[in-house]
Amino acid sequence: MSPPALLIAAARSGSGKTTLALGLMRALTRRGLRVSAIKCGPDYIDPAFHTAATGRPSLNLDSWAMSSELIQEIVQSAQQNADVLIAEGAMGLFDGAPQGASGIGASADIAKLLGWPILLIHDISGQAQTAAALLRGLATHDPNLTFAGVVLNRCSSPRHLNLVSGEINKISLPILGAFPKDDTQILPERHLGLVQAAETDHLEQRLNRLADFVEKHINVEALINHSQSTQPFAKEAQLSKVSPPGQRIAIARDEAFSFLYPHVMQAWRNAGAELYFFSPLANQAPPNACDLCWLPGGYPELHAQKLAQADRFLQGVRNFAQTRPVHGECGGFMVLGKTLTDATGETLPMLGLLELETSFAKRKLHLGYRQARLVADHCLGKTNILLRGHEFHYATITREEGAPFALVRDAYEHEEKAAGLRTGHVSGSFFHIIA
Repeated sequence: MSPPALLIAAARSGSGKTTLALGLMRALTRRGLRVSAIKCGPDYIDPAFHTAATGRPSLNLDSWAMSSELIQEIVQSAQQNADVLIAEGAMGLFDGAPQGASGIGASADIAKLLGWPILLIHDISGQAQTAAALLRGLATHDPNLTFAGVVLNRCSSPRHLNLVSGEINKISLPILGAFPKDDTQILPERHLGLVQAAETDHLEQRLNRLADFVEKHINVEALINHSQSTQPFAKEAQLSKVSPPGQRIAIARDEAFSFLYPHVMQAWRNAGAELYFFSPLANQAPPNACDLCWLPGGYPELHAQKLAQADRFLQGVRNFAQTRPVHGECGGFMVLGKTLTDATGETLPMLGLLELETSFAKRKLHLGYRQARLVADHCLGKTNILLRGHEFHYATITREEGAPFALVRDAYEHEEKAAGLRTGHVSGSFFHIIA
């Protein structure tokens, strides 16, 4: 039998999902349970906090980008040697986008596909009896979903809690806990969401305080009793027949380059690839024995000065690109260009391998699912192969010249537009691959 699971969801972003998820993950881990964490949707930052809270890798599930078979494969991997699975939803429970691979990308899709009960967390600030009406709508919108109960967040007083809970008790949705207003439990944020786990000051103490907070205000035993095993799959998932982009892959990894999905790296390893990590911020070049260099996304705009002075890194990648593929995603794409202008307006030289200039001083949010079709054979696949992923950045392109990497459309459009650049062995775009 598979381990029990719960999916934490809410009516909207900012309701307290991450606070509840991290506190619960750490509380269960402190009790000696092996907690496997899941993040619904395209997100790099939350899973790093999950990993810090549980000591185990956190994986992503996304019904827009992933087939049901891939979701099943990832879940089976997450279940190995686990006592319980805790999943954190994204945005609102039913929020998503059309034209997905196995759904719309909503957390509700994952819960329904896997049979996981949903634990709602609901921010009741500015509400009283109306909270029950909103929760009734969430709990009855899709009759194929199961709800474990609700945790109420930002209760201002016992009287406030009584007003809210009196009405909720009429709708057969168990109240499993209530959090008082406490802004000290909020993790620091920056322009792409939370500050990365590795950069968060006193992270262990913060996680333990979150666990204490959850233990104090929630009956954790009752909550776990509402969890359920993943419903049986029609057949066992087989390992995806993924062709890794290289046999020996050099991957940049540090505070500037940290956004590469764990399930992608896992698929490459399962297909026989060997992964070697190097740090551009430590002025390391990609290992010369590798046959592909991958520059992931991250926060290069926050480290542009240091990257511009990393001579061994810069020359090492330039030498590598003369004979072997180099690919950059989002932040990695920016570093492949000629210049990067940081938030202060200072323009700094980068690798100069693509005719690209980007600016973080001129900020505009680019966000959403993307489908990319390769315009030529590439290390990621043959011409016209379709890739699913997303785009999430604030940087703008101030100059771009050259052949495109792919033709890309978002979830709401059918028109494909040229995106990214490719020249010689070098390619890149703002597109993050999921599947």
